[in-house]
Amino acid sequence: MSSKAPSLTVSSSPSTSTSTSLSRLQTIANHMSPASITNFPAEAVPQAPEDPLFGLMRAYKADQNPDKVDLGIGAYRDDNAKPWVLPVVKKADEILRNDPEANHEYLPIAGLASLTSKAAELLLGTGAPAIAEKRVASVQTISGTGAVHLGALFLARFYKVNGANRTLYLSNPTWANHHQIFTNVGIPIEQYPYFDKKTKGLDFEGMKASLANAPDRSIILLHACAHNPTGVDPTPEQWREIAELMKAKKHFPFFDTAYQGFASGDLDRDAGAIRYFVEQGFELVIAQSFAKNFGLYGERAGCFHFVAPPAPDAAEVTTRVASQLAILQRSEISNPPIYGARIASIVLNDKDLFAEWQENLRTMSGRIIAMRQALRSKLEELGTPGQWNHITDQIGMFSFTGLSEAQVQKIRSDFHIYMTKNGRISMAGLNTRNIEYVAKAIDRVVRDLS
Repeated sequence: MSSKAPSLTVSSSPSTSTSTSLSRLQTIANHMSPASITNFPAEAVPQAPEDPLFGLMRAYKADQNPDKVDLGIGAYRDDNAKPWVLPVVKKADEILRNDPEANHEYLPIAGLASLTSKAAELLLGTGAPAIAEKRVASVQTISGTGAVHLGALFLARFYKVNGANRTLYLSNPTWANHHQIFTNVGIPIEQYPYFDKKTKGLDFEGMKASLANAPDRSIILLHACAHNPTGVDPTPEQWREIAELMKAKKHFPFFDTAYQGFASGDLDRDAGAIRYFVEQGFELVIAQSFAKNFGLYGERAGCFHFVAPPAPDAAEVTTRVASQLAILQRSEISNPPIYGARIASIVLNDKDLFAEWQENLRTMSGRIIAMRQALRSKLEELGTPGQWNHITDQIGMFSFTGLSEAQVQKIRSDFHIYMTKNGRISMAGLNTRNIEYVAKAIDRVVRDLS
């Protein structure tokens, strides 16, 4: 009788078997399908870097240190480091909420006429000849950024020489978003010298030389007041020289004004450069924001203006330009937003509210001027190495401190004080509670890394 050896069976647990099967199926699936099925691989759409300013804001919010100070954000803060809703804006909001005729219907493509007309007067002056002669075309925009963008689109489409876009000259430095806006529409960019690192003031001779050497009919972007990021503005006499030089070269002025009334507290003074250029007969465009001077940051209220030079056909030119601006606006946003526009319009069209707005502007600009004086005084009291008169010589929301990138990094890591890496600080971030802390921190990093 023969015998058969018993078979040896190795069993596995149900969980192991299931896991092995799933792994094999996944391996087969991976071999059957391509590694990536997207139409936007990394070589076509690389990861974009985070916006530096918004990255700074994110880092500040994540910082748990109780002594942290935000000097980066370009928004007004009161002496308690809190956002300030202008009292006149609260009144206008109350009027709007109690208006039985208020609704949420579309605005016209060009926006709220009661805003755009008063916005033009704010810049050019009540009874300005350019307005009376119908040489101004105004369009409501998505704040100042939208106004710059609409102007860039218009110039990219229509301002050419021999079929080519003219080069646009930006100050060095300028608001970082300027570069992106004009580059995105295909306008070539160059820079003209602006900030003198030695004096921490205006490099006027360098600026003039650059404008003189630029090809005729170049586009020159100018900050009307409270230059961002330096806080350095030309004097009235220097503005006259700039205008004379630009007229000789047939350059095209593009004014960006985000701080009218917020810089000096005087609406007319802050519009002085624009008014002078218009009086000199320039054809120009203006981007205007109501974010800072009304505190309507998130409501995105602004305007774009085209001003034709005085000529027999000026009104006809303006009408044609307005028609093309409407086409561009329609394809971009169709209609501008209504709430912030109504708030600004209510204030601009009411004599008493307008006077109260001017007082609110003096409150904001006055507090910032006081913080400039306090910071300079404390740095000088501490004997901080260097000269600090530029803190009070500069104007508006921002100041170029002169701190190096290494010093900026140290003041952030050691003292939890946040500012942009080029040493720009928002003066609105300073208050009576933190001014001494900030001054001592600046003193320490300057001594350690001078």
